[in-house]
Amino acid sequence: MSDIVKNKAPVVGLFVTCLVDTLRPEVGFASALLLQRAGCRVEVPLSQTCCGQPAYNAGARADTKAIAKNVITSFEGYDYLVAPSGSCAGMIKEHYPKIFKAEKKWKNRAEALAIKTFELTQFLSEEVSINASTPETRITATYHDACSGLRELKIKQQPRELLLKVSGISLKEGKEAERCCGFGGLFCVKYGDISTGMVDEKIADLEATGAETVLGGDLGCLLNIAGRLKRVGSSMEVRHIAEVLVGSLDVPAILKTRKIKK
Repeated sequence: MSDIVKNKAPVVGLFVTCLVDTLRPEVGFASALLLQRAGCRVEVPLSQTCCGQPAYNAGARADTKAIAKNVITSFEGYDYLVAPSGSCAGMIKEHYPKIFKAEKKWKNRAEALAIKTFELTQFLSEEVSINASTPETRITATYHDACSGLRELKIKQQPRELLLKVSGISLKEGKEAERCCGFGGLFCVKYGDISTGMVDEKIADLEATGAETVLGGDLGCLLNIAGRLKRVGSSMEVRHIAEVLVGSLDVPAILKTRKIKK
């Protein structure tokens, strides 16, 4: 929080992520607003693309490096890189330095960017201070700990601490909050049957909490969970934590349609 203490607004480069950009832009807008409320100046470099994780997981190392170099070049000039996704932040923070281990110049640049890369709730909890908005509707929610954020970035209490600041939310913990939802990027495509079994187990735990809303910090997981909930006819809603923290509960939940009043 050194920049805040010095009364200098840190300049944050918002890494929007592919899924947010194409499927749930509301998460990007909510993230930007939260960062602004925390006293940051937010910019979204237009040169950004993917973090490279799909290519990396597919073994396409040359493509991964090309994508990573673009990300590094696009964001290294900012005070921070913040992403509303533990998997993307984890890719940049944990894996970029490794994929360039044999290229000293790029390894140094990757390490410099990694140091100032944060997942959204991690950044809001550890680097700045923020007062969340009060949602218009009281909700009971349960939180899903996404694998990359939990295991690579040690994100567990940060989102919960932020939610405690929001009036109107009752948080109900699932016994298997840390269980994988079965998304795993390419995993759900390559191993559909296994993925389906995993998400069904996750859904059973979520519904056992009695919560009406599932929250999380990684849109890939949330889309996977929301898709399966819809297929099995569940009434549970799914939202990214940024949308709740900013107070935008008037926006339909993920994969839900807006009801038109006659």
